Amino acid sequence: MRFSPFLLDDWLNHYQHSEPPIEYDLAASTGPHWTLRELLALGEKDALEELLDTRIAYTRVEGSRALCEAIAEMEGVHPEHVQVTTGAAEALLLLFSLAAEPGANILVPSPGFPSFYEIPRGLGLEFRFYNLRRENQFRIDLDEIRSLTDAHTKILLVNTPHNPTGSTLSDGDLTSLHDFAVSRGIQFVSDQVYHPIYHGRPTATAARLPNSTVVSDFSKALCLSGLRLGWIVDRDAARIEQCRTAHAYFTVSGTALGEPLATLALRQREKIFARARQVTAANLALLDEFMAEHSATLGWIRPQGGMTAFPWLHSGEDARALCTDAARAGVLLAPGDCFGMPSYFRIGCGAAGEKFPKALARLSELFHSRTTPAAGARAIAV
Repeated sequence: MRFSPFLLDDWLNHYQHSEPPIEYDLAASTGPHWTLRELLALGEKDALEELLDTRIAYTRVEGSRALCEAIAEMEGVHPEHVQVTTGAAEALLLLFSLAAEPGANILVPSPGFPSFYEIPRGLGLEFRFYNLRRENQFRIDLDEIRSLTDAHTKILLVNTPHNPTGSTLSDGDLTSLHDFAVSRGIQFVSDQVYHPIYHGRPTATAARLPNSTVVSDFSKALCLSGLRLGWIVDRDAARIEQCRTAHAYFTVSGTALGEPLATLALRQREKIFARARQVTAANLALLDEFMAEHSATLGWIRPQGGMTAFPWLHSGEDARALCTDAARAGVLLAPGDCFGMPSYFRIGCGAAGEKFPKALARLSELFHSRTTPAAGARAIAV
């Protein structure tokens, strides 16, 4: 098994952990960060004492009872339908590994998170892209989905709210895609790590659909990426048992300290979601103004959910040079070539928090400097 370079993580790892650190991180796809002190303060007064008394030992393979019950309560399922994983990354690895049969193929979105196709590639799975086109507001075309499926299609994966575009599926869209997949004997997988962060029409969890497989985590909507925990929800007893067995082989169990913290977070999730929504909404309003100011140079489709937007350069040029210049100016963006879309770049609206206005001001200065005659050959053409 050989993997291609992980362009996105290589870029983020280089700049997010640089010395001196980057001033303004707009490349991160997470929400406002929490400290351990802040998280413990959300719980009961004895939360720290309980954590200090935690046995540093293996937890249950499926996840602690308390954590599985908290996830099940949120998703509207029974605890036995839940498998705790090492983030959404392991959840996807489990599902792709179980689908990796000779001749099998899966359907994944383009653009999309690199794990959607690089892990299947490494496992020998054929992956087929369905396209989220900006002329269609980054919506899924069910006719295209139909044309891509055959008797060997094992998984139809959707990501809503979508990373990096911020597009969302409606309840009706989710139901239609689920029903189509089920009618063809295809596993319907919904990656909903940004649920329930919406900026317009909300969508109910895909866990309500009887034959869905839901992937989520604590990194995005719950803003606790350092916990490195996620989950799979599946009502199909055989499928969730296969996930449990694979998880036991891959990572044995979750983290003894992470799982009680994750349980606390879910019990206090509305406070965490509220902070994420407030920060993201405020910063998205500022991004509206920024995009209007630079509309001659940039295009975008306003995100309907999640914490990222995916603007593009009208010139069609590769945005990596822009992102490199921005990093030198202290503002980190994520180049679109990390998602197979070179003229785009991803901008996060959550992690920078109250620094977001200053970051946009710095970025605006850069754009003005690049569009003046003095910028010469590096100017961005309209």
